[in-house]
Amino acid sequence: MYVLYLDDAGSPGNPAEQYFTLGGVCVYEAQIDWFSRELDKLAMPFDPNPEDIEFHASTIFSRREHPWKALTIDDARGILKSVLRVAACAYDTTRIFACAIHKASFPNADPVELAFEDLCQRFDQFLARRRRQGDQQRGMIVLDRTTRETSLQKLSREFRKRGTRWGSLNHIADTPFFVDSKASRLVQVADHIAYAVFRRFNSGDAQYLDIICSRFDEADGIVHGLSHRHADKTTCMCPGCLSRRLAGGRAADRPGS
Repeated sequence: MYVLYLDDAGSPGNPAEQYFTLGGVCVYEAQIDWFSRELDKLAMPFDPNPEDIEFHASTIFSRREHPWKALTIDDARGILKSVLRVAACAYDTTRIFACAIHKASFPNADPVELAFEDLCQRFDQFLARRRRQGDQQRGMIVLDRTTRETSLQKLSREFRKRGTRWGSLNHIADTPFFVDSKASRLVQVADHIAYAVFRRFNSGDAQYLDIICSRFDEADGIVHGLSHRHADKTTCMCPGCLSRRLAGGRAADRPGS
């Protein structure tokens, strides 16, 4: 089974932020322990019990809690990048997915639900592509418990019954599971991915996204794993938008295209 771990960055209701992002990492179930061990290694210098250290990107970036408040700015940024490099250096089957919602472009939509619907369809299309290549594994989605659990559970059930606006979901095994981020190293990795995407689109800071760019789900030269939802993307140079423009007629602006 492939498991897609997701977390969010940005606040849907904060008018000072242009973007809300949902992002994460898809891993084959047998590789979950490898991620946990790699993050435990990063935690060891900060606590002899590494499982007590939670890697939360915005907290590290702002250095507002122990043990990050003792770090210099450069050291804190280095921790963020080290977590992202774990995803960048993972197994070949590892794929990254993210959706960046420009909130002003969708004034009447819930950015959380919009991003979740987008990524559900992209994940399902990834699984369908794997099946055509002979891999019969199905998928499951796991999110941080602080994300909108009740509404996304309901939305996921609706997707399974009626499909998303782009089509049916045929390869995702169940409604999403919600876990405490402190207990899941993969949710912590997902948090860093969502934050890297948020920094790129909301602040124009690409140094974190650059580390993981090569791991977004991609096929035939099109970066399917990175979705930039914006009313006007004709000049956007992000990997997702640019790959679609270069693909021309081969890439419709929908998940899985």
